[in-house]
Amino acid sequence: MFFGREELIERLESLFRKRTSSFVTCRGRRRVGKSTLIEKFTERAGARFIKIEGIKPRAKLNNAMELENFAAKLAAQTGCDSSVPNNWLNAFLRLDGQIRDNEKTVVLLDEISWMAHYDPLFAGTLKGAWDDHFKKHPRLVFVLCGSVSSWIKDNILEDGSFYGRRSLDIVVPELPVCECAKFWGKAAARLDPREILDVLSVTGGIPRYLEEIDPSASANENIRRLCFLPKSPLREDFDEMFSDVVTQQPQFTALVLRCLKGEPRSVSEIACEIGMERGGRISDSLEQLAECGLVVNDGGVNPQSGRNVRESRYRLNDNYSRFYLRYIEPVKDVIDRDAFTFGSLDSLDGWESIMGLQFENLVLANLGSLVGMLGLGNAQIVSAAPYRRAASRDGTRKGVQIDLLIQTRRSMCVVEVKRRRDIGRDVIDEVAEKVSRLPRRSGISVRTALVYEGQLAPIVEADGYFDTIVPFARLLGLN
Repeated sequence: MFFGREELIERLESLFRKRTSSFVTCRGRRRVGKSTLIEKFTERAGARFIKIEGIKPRAKLNNAMELENFAAKLAAQTGCDSSVPNNWLNAFLRLDGQIRDNEKTVVLLDEISWMAHYDPLFAGTLKGAWDDHFKKHPRLVFVLCGSVSSWIKDNILEDGSFYGRRSLDIVVPELPVCECAKFWGKAAARLDPREILDVLSVTGGIPRYLEEIDPSASANENIRRLCFLPKSPLREDFDEMFSDVVTQQPQFTALVLRCLKGEPRSVSEIACEIGMERGGRISDSLEQLAECGLVVNDGGVNPQSGRNVRESRYRLNDNYSRFYLRYIEPVKDVIDRDAFTFGSLDSLDGWESIMGLQFENLVLANLGSLVGMLGLGNAQIVSAAPYRRAASRDGTRKGVQIDLLIQTRRSMCVVEVKRRRDIGRDVIDEVAEKVSRLPRRSGISVRTALVYEGQLAPIVEADGYFDTIVPFARLLGLN
């Protein structure tokens, strides 16, 4: 079940059209399909594939065991010597000896941070092996892949010794929702889009989670089976996923993440909730969460000044993480005793408000598809992000919050994102009020758009207030 990675595969395939070797880094959230992407690319290219995955660090594991694992996996795939090399240089030399100059070859060192965990000189040794040996093979694509994106960033991308060596850096995102719908197969066209939306509100566009979907079951049943049974996949995955991608001050970073399970927050607001001074420790944790794909810094441009907003806000954009923290973690002991009773999604505390946030995440994650539906033409977009301005303390200025504000040089589009059973004319009044409070420079036109899931009252379209109305089914590719 491999969908939606055509552009990434094309970028990788172009590497074999060169006459030199290629050094590639591949990053992304755990379960997003990084290794599968490289495997599928290799199949398409008809190349030889050598994959070696590190062992997850744990008590009593050491560098010698990582080297033993490396040698064993290399020998199993190539038939070479399986004895344990005494250092990483010798391990890389053994790998180099298995690469043939006249044969297209992809080497994938997977979970590279695990492999390097016990040797502080690992990155430097790898750099030397690349310069002296690997890069001399003209048909080689050499890929470093890992869930701990911060390790790749710190040791490869931002390390000056690797400057000029990388051919490609790939960050694998969640799947677009139009690709997610394919996991339901032919059943997708027969379902109410809300059935698919409810599941995506829990899984996001994470392929490994979507592979567990039963297309013939309801959203209620799929979520019950995935989340609320002992040893169920999404009951179990959070702790392992989090420990794999967050390696620096994990307890504090988890505390920061929990501050974001509701509305987006600024660094100052997070510091206030934690009860500490605003400082680098919070920022470092947010940067690490953003690097591994759990959190996003919305940033954006102030529509009045045309400059970057003074204080950006951080949003938990990983739908699974929010659902876990909000609904699974508080009752995980009950789930483990097989005593949790799950009636319907609507019975979960605060379901509609949380699902509103999840829906906004899905829309923002599919901005590329949405822009093409908004009739913005070929105008250059200078900013596309949620926008919030607080009310003044003296009450002379009212606050405003825009779900998505898309700005070009001459216009802005106010996008309202609405998930509700019934959507009536009041949505027009809500957005009109927001537009009236929105500051803007002279000469800037304002357009309006509604992205929705629910039953839309005919008057909303008939009124003509919204320049564009996009049902969620269209983003799914079902309308």
